[in-house]
Amino acid sequence: MKKNNKTTPEGTKDFLFEECLTKRSIEKTVSGVFASRGFNEVITPGFEFYDVFDPDLSGIKQESMYKMTDKSGRIVVMRPDLTLPIARLTATRLQNLPKPIRLYYTQPVYRNCPGLSGRRDETTQAGAELLGAGGIRADLEMISTAVAALGGCLPGFRLELGHAGIFRALADRLPVSDDVREDIRVYIETKNYAALDALLNGLEKSETVSAIRKLPHLFGGEDVFEKAAFLGGDSELSPMLNYLHKIYGLISELGFPGRLMVDLGLVQRNSYYTNIVFSAYVEGFGDAVLFGGRYDSLLAYFGSPMPAIGFAVNIDDISEILIRRKMAPGVRPADVLVHGADGYEVNALNHAGSLAKKGLKCENSVFAGEDEAVAYAKACGIKRVDIVGKKIKTVVCCQ
Repeated sequence: MKKNNKTTPEGTKDFLFEECLTKRSIEKTVSGVFASRGFNEVITPGFEFYDVFDPDLSGIKQESMYKMTDKSGRIVVMRPDLTLPIARLTATRLQNLPKPIRLYYTQPVYRNCPGLSGRRDETTQAGAELLGAGGIRADLEMISTAVAALGGCLPGFRLELGHAGIFRALADRLPVSDDVREDIRVYIETKNYAALDALLNGLEKSETVSAIRKLPHLFGGEDVFEKAAFLGGDSELSPMLNYLHKIYGLISELGFPGRLMVDLGLVQRNSYYTNIVFSAYVEGFGDAVLFGGRYDSLLAYFGSPMPAIGFAVNIDDISEILIRRKMAPGVRPADVLVHGADGYEVNALNHAGSLAKKGLKCENSVFAGEDEAVAYAKACGIKRVDIVGKKIKTVVCCQ
């Protein structure tokens, strides 16, 4: 039997030097934005009870979850989503705090993605959640926070706005099963127009079927609202469309020339969204690097109903984009290699410590002789070697 002791499981990877520096830099930038706006960090467990992610609530298929059992035989899963644990935490540990509650996190999520999908099973997300606040002020705050967080790492992204209620209202009118509704949602999300048309062609013609067929094509600038005017006569859909238009106008004032879009076919992967939804995309990268929206019904599932809105940034994707564009922080060699002569090993460590306090990046030599230390410094691009003995001798290796 072949051992798998030299590879990582499918959907995972090792992160090396530049990748780690880039990830930490992004995390620091995003967390700094969150903290500066009054959000407080929380950490939830890496695995939770399966019930937290009930597929009927979350829209996360159970085959996408990594499952195991605890010592009592109860099913637990590796965390496939971060909003649901935040909702659980808020409804149990934080329910007595004054509202609204502002929380943020930087943690990995785990999903069993289909092979060849290009998605990793383990990804790091940084996100912010505003719980206990509804209305346009809260929506604007969270969208502007998302813009500031992503803009601090990756300029030039495209922000797309949508409304989860529009698709849900139309889909609920179809005389089909929940499974078929989910198929329609997936086809719209993945922009699989051929499959969507084939499915809708099998249904009886109606205004609802026609409207759903048009949704994925209602994408663009402010002119989308004119194209969607046929929805304006619907008493249920009209307020949603008007609210989205108002949000669009206000967000435009933040300064998005040509980069703020409306997408009425924006149906998020998670089914708990109820109102405004938004995503961010980068040219040359297929998946959304940021996604979020309002989920006013979710907290009721945990026994503490309250309005809420949040979003998550995909740290790994942004890191990959920055590295591709050569915008990532480079791995620099140590400023100084400190070598202690025989009997002066502790003196060398003390000297390295004093240099580090001055802000220099120092390595300690573990070689037996100074010639080996100097050769190593040259190979690694370290420009200076301090030889610590009775006196300190400096050798310049690289100019």
